[in-house]
Amino acid sequence: MPTNRKKKPTRIKLNLNSPVKQLIGVGDQLADKLKRLGIEKVEDLLWHQPIRYEDRATLRAPEDISENSPVLFAVRIIEARTLQHGKASLVAQADVLTPKLKPFGKTVTIWFFGRFAPRLIPQQIYFLFGSVQTNHDGWTISQPELINRAQGGEILPVYPSVAGLHQKKIRQLIDQALTLAVTELTDPLPRTVRTHFQWPALLPALQRLHVPKARDGIPNRDEPALSRLITEELSAHIIGLKQRRALTRQQHAPSIPPAPDLFLQLIQRLGITPTGAQRRVIREIRADMARITPMLRLVQGDVGSGKTLVAAAAALDAIAAGWQVALMAPTAILAEQHAENFSRWLTPLGFTVAQLGGQQKKSQRQKILSDLETGKVGLIVGTHALFQDEVRFARLGLVIVDEQHRFGVHQRLMLSDKGAGSSPGAAVRPHQLVMTATPIPRTLAMTRFADLDVSVIDERPPGRTPVTTALIAARRRDEVIERISAVCAQQRQAYWVCPLIEQGNIEAQAAEATFTHLSEKLPHLRIGLVHGRMKPDEKQQEMHRFAQHEYDLLVATTVIEVGVDVPNASLMIIENAERMGLAQLHQLRGRVGRGATASHCVLLFDEPLSDRARARLALMRQTEDGFALAEADLAQRGPGEVLGTRQAGIARLKIADLQTDQEQLTQAQMLAEQLIEHHPQAADAVVRRWLGIAGQYAQV
Repeated sequence: MPTNRKKKPTRIKLNLNSPVKQLIGVGDQLADKLKRLGIEKVEDLLWHQPIRYEDRATLRAPEDISENSPVLFAVRIIEARTLQHGKASLVAQADVLTPKLKPFGKTVTIWFFGRFAPRLIPQQIYFLFGSVQTNHDGWTISQPELINRAQGGEILPVYPSVAGLHQKKIRQLIDQALTLAVTELTDPLPRTVRTHFQWPALLPALQRLHVPKARDGIPNRDEPALSRLITEELSAHIIGLKQRRALTRQQHAPSIPPAPDLFLQLIQRLGITPTGAQRRVIREIRADMARITPMLRLVQGDVGSGKTLVAAAAALDAIAAGWQVALMAPTAILAEQHAENFSRWLTPLGFTVAQLGGQQKKSQRQKILSDLETGKVGLIVGTHALFQDEVRFARLGLVIVDEQHRFGVHQRLMLSDKGAGSSPGAAVRPHQLVMTATPIPRTLAMTRFADLDVSVIDERPPGRTPVTTALIAARRRDEVIERISAVCAQQRQAYWVCPLIEQGNIEAQAAEATFTHLSEKLPHLRIGLVHGRMKPDEKQQEMHRFAQHEYDLLVATTVIEVGVDVPNASLMIIENAERMGLAQLHQLRGRVGRGATASHCVLLFDEPLSDRARARLALMRQTEDGFALAEADLAQRGPGEVLGTRQAGIARLKIADLQTDQEQLTQAQMLAEQLIEHHPQAADAVVRRWLGIAGQYAQV
């Protein structure tokens, strides 16, 4: 007999790889909000780390309570009044009590709003959770939560969120994920490894992170549970890079002998005597390039240390041996500068240098591409254009990447495929030399660049003068403008750097507004303007005019941060310096002091300046050591500031924090080595767990 009963919907079996939308209570809108937090799969919830914890279990002593910090404390009500008018519905006066419930000698005014204010009884003791404010009458607190101490308090995690996504909902979803994890989660670390480091299994570690028990207190990053998560994640990045390096080492590269006679001709023509540090790094590069496995070397050199000459030595060796060189720069301005330098240096030695740019005529571009494919071009300079499929080499033997931290992990190695695929049947990978003027702290080098051997140019060439740095309040702007006039009267040049292009964003000055203001104040000077919204050829033209001394003063945004070389410039003004990282300020300061003339850098700042900001800027005045400044930047502002902005290819850390977890790095190195050597399957599992199915670094 037919029935009208509806079939029950089939319940989808959830697992940790299921879309988060399949969890109870998650619709399209909530799924979109979670996606903005990087949460797309159920498992992603497990790695969504709290930014802090609220301790609703421990009574805080009144003397330890500070403004705007939510805490649990005890009060005894003196009086409570219900209000009939205004937004507030109840106000109470209460004595603040110690954890032993004794009077502390301070009162607090308690405000409740709305229709559902609690009933507070005089002389009764209550436990409030919330943030206090201080005024002349004592403390006030608005809308505190009343905690039932008989039921026992709890420690609640507070998570990163987006508008419309409440903490309670995030906790509910993470609870669902943890319930699934009981049966679904596999621990990638063998028991012997966990025992060696005295770590808990993965599930208890995650439970400690997300649902800490009140008796155990707020989770600490040094305790075994969190230390395990932090160390494991850092080791995943180290393993991933080491695995990619091992794969690269299995590939074949051209054995390139040194060409010292050519390099000697070059430095004699230029009248340059390389420093001891430059010679040492050149020896290290030549030893790498003589092998039949690909070189993977990072050259760190502070501003003005002479990295370009080191790169020229490597390029000469490669071209002299019949191989081609690709030099990749992050900006068109820097690419043009490299093209000019290498053309001036290598063309007299009989080698062809070309630049591939976005503004070239089609016929000119096709000629360069053709000459590159037939081997007529020995060295090609370009930006991201070198990645394009139409760029083919006859015999690519060396890839040089300048300011490599501005390229992602995949980007900085994509050119190596050009060596393998340029000619049919070729199985040669080019050597790779990557350079940076941004000193990379040891912390970052271990996790971001573990696949690279590192050389450091720690000596400045003779003739480079120290740069005197001064901190000056913006209200003394007119004095600084007079200083520019005096410097330019001596036939020197100056930069004025503004951090942003548009007015209104965090009150930074716009380049256009500054240009207009300075033109009015200094009508006798020739002033140029460069900013990020200009077309690449316009920027290049303006920079070229400044380099040719057609301008006395260049107003610019931070597009001039990298690589611009104008030895006649001796004064750098940086506006809103308090808004920039030390690494960026150091790079900008490096645009002056490139000649023999005494140079100065003025850091203009807006008042009032916090003690922390003042101390940070004072470091700029105290040292020109880029490594010391990079370490300070890492400690104060994080890896994104040291490396510029958050880059594609710099994998985001989920649990670990390079600012606070530096002590775990040594353990992470030990763990990585132990897993690679004794537990290779576990090493693969750790990489998959933290970096994705294929691993962040596997296919580069």
